[in-house]
Amino acid sequence: MSVRVKLTLSYAGFLMLAGVLLLVAVWWSLLRHVPERPVRTPYGLSPDRDFVLHTFVEAAGRLLPVLLVFGLLGGWLLAGRMLAPLTRITDATRMATDGSLSHRIRLPGRRDEFRELADAFDAMLERLEAHVAEQQRFAANASHELRTPLAVSKTLLDVARTDPNRATGELIERLYEVNTRAIDLTEALLLLSRAKRRAFTREQVDLSLLAEDATETLLPLAEEHGVTIETGGDLALTHGSPALLLQLTMNLVQNAIVHNLPERGSIRIHTGVHPATVRLTVENTGEKLTPELVPTLTEPFQRGTERTHADHAGVGLGLAIVDTITQAHDGTLTLTPRPEGGLAITVELPAAPPHPGR
Repeated sequence: MSVRVKLTLSYAGFLMLAGVLLLVAVWWSLLRHVPERPVRTPYGLSPDRDFVLHTFVEAAGRLLPVLLVFGLLGGWLLAGRMLAPLTRITDATRMATDGSLSHRIRLPGRRDEFRELADAFDAMLERLEAHVAEQQRFAANASHELRTPLAVSKTLLDVARTDPNRATGELIERLYEVNTRAIDLTEALLLLSRAKRRAFTREQVDLSLLAEDATETLLPLAEEHGVTIETGGDLALTHGSPALLLQLTMNLVQNAIVHNLPERGSIRIHTGVHPATVRLTVENTGEKLTPELVPTLTEPFQRGTERTHADHAGVGLGLAIVDTITQAHDGTLTLTPRPEGGLAITVELPAAPPHPGR
């Protein structure tokens, strides 16, 4: 039986039960005042108990079927009215199952349990639609990025086949560069997938030590670009994956080096401690960025013109990986354009208690 039929039978059954109880109560009240035998009164003989019982039973027999029909009809109408919002939610669920994620219920009326359920379902559909669209863009971009080095490799090999006298040294160098880029992209995609799945063991990590390690590793690249790095701050302990958080820090520092001024650029790395969180902030000089551009920098494969053609340009996943690792560690990522040019990026993560004795 459907829910509507069950509710209808419940309403009708309850109404019949209430009617029977009411008749019993009325009969019990009348029975106490009706004599067993007829009594002479100034108006004549009074009815005895048998007559009253017979009359009452006849009236009840006519009333109860009417009450049953009224209960079934009223219960059916009331159940339909009560379940109408649920029908709209069910229809929207079927449409979502068929792949239509743009439909919204938008249930009107006062806020009740059905309205809250419909609003929650609409919010879920909105997030799901955005997630699916993001995954589709990511898959398309990843396919394009992976196809590019393969196509370049094929072109180089075709040229070598048609021109046997061509110097192999230059060809090998180009193939090496293209292959390295393909490997870097594949590793970045694997790292991004790993961070999204949260497939890592959490340990206590000091962000200040990671900042020093990243600075030391990338110092030759900074010197090559004429960028100076200043590191400072407090001990900043959090729980997470040392490898992923080091990759996050490396990406932030490398991004700050590559997207800096052509000469005499600077980077400031700072770690701080707050009551419940720790922060890693990387600020760099550079070109002025518009507020509209900054939020898009964490999207996969979002690269500016200068990033595409610069050395060590990366694969367009640097800040996307930073954002994913931050979310996997229950943190927040904030990008703020500096008024004088450049960018300030802050990663805020839950703080971990220090080791005893520190």
